[in-house]
Amino acid sequence: MTFSRAIKIAPSILSADFADFGREIEAIESQGADWVHVDVMDGHFVPNLTFGPPAVKAFRKHVKTVMDVHLMIAPVDPYIDAFAEAGADIITAHVEAGPHIHRTLQAIRATGKRAGVALNPGTPAEAVAHVLDLADLVCVMTVNPGFGGQKFIDMTAKIRSLRAMIGDRPVHIEIDGGVTPDTAPLVAAAGADVLVAGSAVFKGGSVADPAPYGANIRAIRDAARV
Repeated sequence: MTFSRAIKIAPSILSADFADFGREIEAIESQGADWVHVDVMDGHFVPNLTFGPPAVKAFRKHVKTVMDVHLMIAPVDPYIDAFAEAGADIITAHVEAGPHIHRTLQAIRATGKRAGVALNPGTPAEAVAHVLDLADLVCVMTVNPGFGGQKFIDMTAKIRSLRAMIGDRPVHIEIDGGVTPDTAPLVAAAGADVLVAGSAVFKGGSVADPAPYGANIRAIRDAARV
């Protein structure tokens, strides 16, 4: 996976048809998705339950691009190996999920996977200042985590701060929450290069009619390039 700051669209399969994940993943990739974003929630750190390692392993068989696994769970460390073995390419953990984010990022990197660190809306950019050399990605939450389809929270000042802190390090800035063609230009201009979108990608389409997925992905990408 060669590092690039070009805009990447990472549809969240939390908005896909839960009865047909394999074909949904294939559909979004065929329609231009750069990454596939998998939201793992535990009903404890966030108020929802989604996928465990066996589901992620099943998704892996269908993902041809990059499987971006976002762990919204606490504690996170005991599950890192299981998600790595399930086939995640990137494993992202939250600063807020435990007391030792430095150790968590070390553990992710020890599996040979790329390491991401996520920040909730109420957490300042400075919380990751001392772990940027261990990170391949910083995920800025632009909603409070736990559910899809929420309204965008403006975090452009935080994104700009992170972009300045990152400097020339090969670290992606990912945005998760409320990304649409309206909000994509704001976060891209501030320095983001990976845009997670759920309902904004999957609306209007289906496995039987995936063309709207492609139109939605192109609309977000084109808006972010302005």
